[in-house]
Amino acid sequence: MDIKKLQAVVVDALEDVKGQDIVVYDTTHLTSLFDRIAIASGTSNRQTKALAASVRDKVKQNGGEILSLEGEDTGEWVLVDLGDMIVHIMQPAIRAYYRLEEIWGDKQVKFGAAVRKTAAKKAAAADEEAPKKTARRGTLKSGADAEAPAAKKVAAKKSPARKVAAKKTAAAKTPVGKTVKVASSKSATASKKTAAKRAKAA
Repeated sequence: MDIKKLQAVVVDALEDVKGQDIVVYDTTHLTSLFDRIAIASGTSNRQTKALAASVRDKVKQNGGEILSLEGEDTGEWVLVDLGDMIVHIMQPAIRAYYRLEEIWGDKQVKFGAAVRKTAAKKAAAADEEAPKKTARRGTLKSGADAEAPAAKKVAAKKSPARKVAAKKTAAAKTPVGKTVKVASSKSATASKKTAAKRAKAA
């Protein structure tokens, strides 16, 4: 099997079982034993075993050969030997301890360019769609705002009529053309009487 096809099959198999931090390195300049090395993490023994099984099955389906599979009994570090490619599936603590990337990670292979382009296009489409939705919501809001001034105008039209009605009510309460007599206060009456007595005395 072609090495590019083999690495694509391996990466797909790892992604199918949700392998984490998948990296592929070109090792042709470092060793003649194999051309590629893949490293992936699994969160548990069960997942590392499932990842190894997925790689084994996918490679066999595509006509590849499995030379050996080691570490399945513990599941902490499973190694799948595909001849031209070695796949290391490790738990995060084991991977951090052994740091295989420092040994083999000189030339990283960019295996997911096409997938990343598709994802980028989808993300861009989603970003374009979001402003459209916001714009639609904005038009709905602006429609509601457009209704508000109309309501204010109606209220403004009604308000003069209310003022006129209030004036009429006030006018009805106060009788027009009648003299209203107000009784004088006691002090005023007393002062008038005193003034009258003084006038008589004079």
